[in-house]
Amino acid sequence: MTTTDHPVSDADWRALREGLAGDLLRPGDPDYDDARLVPVGRGAPGAAAPLAIVRCRADADVAATVSLARRRGLPAVPRSGGHCFAGRSSTSGLLIDVRPLRSVTVDGDVVTVGAGARLRELYDALDRYGLTLPAGCGATVGIAGLTLGGGFGILGRTHGLTADQLLAARVVLADGRIVDCDEHRDGDLFWALRGAGGGQFGIVTALTFRAVPAPAATTFHAAWPYDDAVRVIDSWQHWAPSGPDRLAASLLVTAGADLAQPPVVNLFGAMFDTETATTEALARFAVVVGTDPVNLDVATRSFPETKVYLAELGAQIAAAPAEAGHPVSRSEFIGQALPGLAVEALVRHFGSARVPGQTRELDLSPWGGAYTRTPVRATAFAHRDARFLIKHAVTASSGSDGAAALAWLDRSWELARPSGTGGVYPNFPDPRLADPLPAYHGPNLERLRRVKARYDPAGFFAFPQVIRP
Repeated sequence: MTTTDHPVSDADWRALREGLAGDLLRPGDPDYDDARLVPVGRGAPGAAAPLAIVRCRADADVAATVSLARRRGLPAVPRSGGHCFAGRSSTSGLLIDVRPLRSVTVDGDVVTVGAGARLRELYDALDRYGLTLPAGCGATVGIAGLTLGGGFGILGRTHGLTADQLLAARVVLADGRIVDCDEHRDGDLFWALRGAGGGQFGIVTALTFRAVPAPAATTFHAAWPYDDAVRVIDSWQHWAPSGPDRLAASLLVTAGADLAQPPVVNLFGAMFDTETATTEALARFAVVVGTDPVNLDVATRSFPETKVYLAELGAQIAAAPAEAGHPVSRSEFIGQALPGLAVEALVRHFGSARVPGQTRELDLSPWGGAYTRTPVRATAFAHRDARFLIKHAVTASSGSDGAAALAWLDRSWELARPSGTGGVYPNFPDPRLADPLPAYHGPNLERLRRVKARYDPAGFFAFPQVIRP
């Protein structure tokens, strides 16, 4: 159903605008075109043209917009950072932009954050108190979307998911009510928000976390040539997920669009230990691999410096620059080590039949540690028992063969699947999944359906692959 089937009257727009603490943007307004775009590359599905964008500066702005959308039968979606590759943070209906809600309040080790806060500004604000949150490195990623789908990063193996630190949340429900939920108030809703809350049950406007001390870290980046890829991947999958909690070592295999440049294997991350201890750990890993990296960078940094370094490093070693196009990815949690033949097949396929204008990535993130110490049913996040997460990604620039890119992606994903758990990280949504809800939510799906029936019985908050009552 299109938005033209449900016209909003001029009186509706005037009433909404007059009641807002924030701003209402409609097509033709000066800031509209910039406000509707998403930061995930040209051609992303988030480039839709909303009927209107509401920049919300108060909880009541969100509630008023939800009420208008419900009365007029319009879709309405929230946007925090706008980094959803599946386009769920954009709409042809009403876009509820919570990015102006970005306050940060600290009381001891408890921090309350507006849903629009970005990670870089949040880290900077907390650093003044010697605190931080276990979360990612992307400077402009929104804290709300990250948390509601789980949230992992370099402190995750020490402290768990970002969602595991959540103490309370303020939510605007489909009926316009504003509720504060925690373990004692609307406990089922609070449970659901920790791992399955992205736009499914309500729109979160504020989150309260238990912060953790911000440690100094020793960052590292090592690179091996592609000829060593099989040995590095096989060694990594037995080492990184089983290492001490203080070790966060990710692996990224990249192939750029320039066919003259061979793929590169990158090991990078941080260890919350001394530079000497980190160098020794990397040396032991190289012995297992059987060859030293062609380059190695190790340095001790403060926690904010660590986040900046890793974000910049990620952009530097990524196969596709941000302007190259929209990446398409598929992923799965891996429950047991990939057999040697599977690693060989994965590496062989990664480097095969490369074409101009196409970039490829294999991104392996270690699990284990504190991720696994929370019971599966304690929060909505169901993926506690994996060894690591593998993401396959491809970017086809304009004019290159998009069908060939997808064929490569599907085959890479299939090669790793026999060792997979069947689980998919909710913040890496995959529109191509045949049965997505069990993949995202596992044994917690039925309880989530009951929560949906209680808090959004008419299914107002909807998108492809949404949980239905």
